[in-house]
Amino acid sequence: MPSTACVSFHKISIISRHLVYKVCKTILFQRRIKPCVPKRELAKPTMQTDSILSNIAKHIILDETEIKYFLSLLELKELKKKDYLLKEGEPCTTFNYVNSGALRGFYRDRNDKEATIMFAVTDWWITDMPCFVNQSPAMIHIEAITESYILQLTRDDIDSLFIRIPKFERYFRILMQNAYIREQLRVLQNLSLPAEVRYRNFLEKYPQIVQQVTLKNIASYLGVTPEFLSAIRKVKKGQIS
Repeated sequence: MPSTACVSFHKISIISRHLVYKVCKTILFQRRIKPCVPKRELAKPTMQTDSILSNIAKHIILDETEIKYFLSLLELKELKKKDYLLKEGEPCTTFNYVNSGALRGFYRDRNDKEATIMFAVTDWWITDMPCFVNQSPAMIHIEAITESYILQLTRDDIDSLFIRIPKFERYFRILMQNAYIREQLRVLQNLSLPAEVRYRNFLEKYPQIVQQVTLKNIASYLGVTPEFLSAIRKVKKGQIS
């Protein structure tokens, strides 16, 4: 038969547990604590993903499980016109798909003169690639030309994709090849073609960009002054009329 001391201790233990339970229950009720939800899932806005999946489908085929995993990595970012996606000197941590809108990447020198390096419109990717790959501070600014919605992947996200879905290495390799070809052709054209021809080529190749950017942005991209480009446009209009 247990001693009186043991019985008393057992009763106290039961009462203590009961009091702790009641106190915890009261605190939880007062704070109205909601069920624990992973932060990333809770914070993720609704996003349209048909465009990016169609882009991927041009180069690789994903099954339902792979699509679900890929979409779970995406983060949606909304930019208003003139908002910065990235500023020079900031950590470049994301590779960015333009779900809708238009952006430009540019370098600003010490005299505040801007040189446009690249554009990105709907269904294009953009980042400061050397800094993204090397995880170093950005060398350029990336600015929204119009209201834009961006789907973002981090470096860790992409590494995870390569491990879990190796076919994504093919997809991103093709993106890099196309970007390299485009930039090399641009450099060669800047060295070998007159500005008038470069402007005409730009209009023919990127009509979707022309519709969304300013004349100043295009002039900066082509390496000419806005005044010079304006004169070219007037001559071109005169020839058409």
